[in-house]
Amino acid sequence: MALSSGIFSTTAITPKMPSLSSRRLLPATASPPSANVRFVRPVIQAAASKSATGTRLPSGIMRPRRVSPEMEALVGVSEIPRTQALKRIWAYIKENNLQDPENKKIIICDEKLKKIFGGKDRVGFLEIGGLITPHFL
Repeated sequence: MALSSGIFSTTAITPKMPSLSSRRLLPATASPPSANVRFVRPVIQAAASKSATGTRLPSGIMRPRRVSPEMEALVGVSEIPRTQALKRIWAYIKENNLQDPENKKIIICDEKLKKIFGGKDRVGFLEIGGLITPHFL
């Protein structure tokens, strides 16, 4: 019997099939026995993770960058990663109780925050990330 799948064609030799009268018929819902075969991949011991031979330098938003003088006045340092700058801005907002009492997602800007947030009086918390981008040099 020749089997064909796609481009390749193979010939399979099968043992003589018993007659229909002696063959046990499977219900329509049962799958053929060959469908239950699983191929098991041999287990190979995992290689030990490489130990850090040197310290890896931070990259992307974790890399310290120089900041503008306005941002430096708020965060207190001249170079800081973006993630840490956001943490310090949020700490400043919470220390000075600058969230709108009715909607905590709105920040009411004081003079320091107005310099960073482009002179806006009120800023949504999702806008903060975009508004501090120009202050990273």
